[in-house]
Amino acid sequence: MNTRAARRAEGQGAEAKGHRHSSQPSREQLHRENERLLRENEELRRKVAEREKQIADVEQQIAEREKQIADLERQLAGRKKNSTNSSKPPSSDGLAGEQRSRSRKHKSRRKPGGQPGHRGHHRRLVPAAEVNVTEVLLPQQCRHCGENLPQEPEQVTTEGEPRRHQVTEVPPVKAHITEYQFPNVVCGCCGKATQAPLPAEIAGQFGPQLTALVAYWTVVCRLPRRLVEAMLAEVLGIDISLGSTQKAWEEVSQAVAQPVQQLQEQLPREAVLNVDETGWRTKGAKRWMWALVAQQFAFYVVASSRGAAVLVGLLGAVFRGILCSDRWVVYLTYHSGRMQLEKSLPLQKKLFALAEAHLDDEDREVRNMATALFTHSQRLFTFLEEEGVEPTNNVAERTLRTAVQWRKISFGNRSSTGEIATARLLTVAQTCKMQQRHLLGYLTEAIRAHRRRTTAPSLLPPR
Repeated sequence: MNTRAARRAEGQGAEAKGHRHSSQPSREQLHRENERLLRENEELRRKVAEREKQIADVEQQIAEREKQIADLERQLAGRKKNSTNSSKPPSSDGLAGEQRSRSRKHKSRRKPGGQPGHRGHHRRLVPAAEVNVTEVLLPQQCRHCGENLPQEPEQVTTEGEPRRHQVTEVPPVKAHITEYQFPNVVCGCCGKATQAPLPAEIAGQFGPQLTALVAYWTVVCRLPRRLVEAMLAEVLGIDISLGSTQKAWEEVSQAVAQPVQQLQEQLPREAVLNVDETGWRTKGAKRWMWALVAQQFAFYVVASSRGAAVLVGLLGAVFRGILCSDRWVVYLTYHSGRMQLEKSLPLQKKLFALAEAHLDDEDREVRNMATALFTHSQRLFTFLEEEGVEPTNNVAERTLRTAVQWRKISFGNRSSTGEIATARLLTVAQTCKMQQRHLLGYLTEAIRAHRRRTTAPSLLPPR
């Protein structure tokens, strides 16, 4: 009994031992399982790498889109800029630019025109001595009793001052033509004929005033040459070729050459000058129209450069006066400016500190303004200390306005001679305006002097 139980127990133990040995994986199975895990790991690594590449591509696309959006926003902001919200001149707005807002916040209830109680302004009567024709108009009947009244001024009895009414009219416009004849006069001594020489002042086919009018229409009225030709033909009945209008224009340029040269020589001696420049074209090539404005005269010049060499040529290596300009780097490198006196130092310090606090501002416009104030704060208060200095450079920008309008109509010049003529005539026109001189009269006198080979009237301001 005990023996059978012992054997049974041994058999069960052997069976259990054999079962344990059979449940453990073999070496081959372990090797295959390891290879499977390696393949799965490699597949996972490949998928992770692909996903990371996809993420990098998406991030690159997002960065490119953000850059495109920033560029478009910058372009849009630049297109929205005009003379009302930036330092751009009004001439740069263009016809297609965003229009200025002119509407009021609250619509006024006032009716247009003069308001009740407003004293009207009427055209003043010309003095009787300057009237060309006087006509007396008499009533035909008495408005009280209906009696017929005399119709002769010497037969009527009047009381008080008569009512005066003047009508100004332009007389029929017709060209005044003078013919000069030069007969062959026979000498009684030698029997030979002699003819008088042609005076220089009548050598051309058009008189000084007509020649000056061509230049006046071109510079002040900014009429193209063909329109000047049409005006002369239709208004004055003068047939003139396009080439003749150009020659008249060039003659006026030569006539004012000396007075303009005197103004150029006066520039370095001025105490205060405002200066600005704008783009110009000559036969499509890039040029620059410069304007320098003194207290009583303006000077224009067309140059091929926007650099400091132009200022050196006009004002010398060092300008002793005060040069007012915008923040264009050429002016800052050429002219060091003047330090302020102590009266404005507290204001300068406050402005300097305010600018310094915003040098790293997130807004680009604020940052640019702060940098400009921080860098040039010592040059912004000259108008407080120096007589004749304006707080802005607006006078130079206004002076360039005429040149910009001319450029938009004529598209610049076609030769260096045209550049010089344009600058000279702009100089004369603007200077006469500043000095309240009659421009057409001045041009006429200058042409007469040029034809007589005498000195033209000076444009220098009296000292």
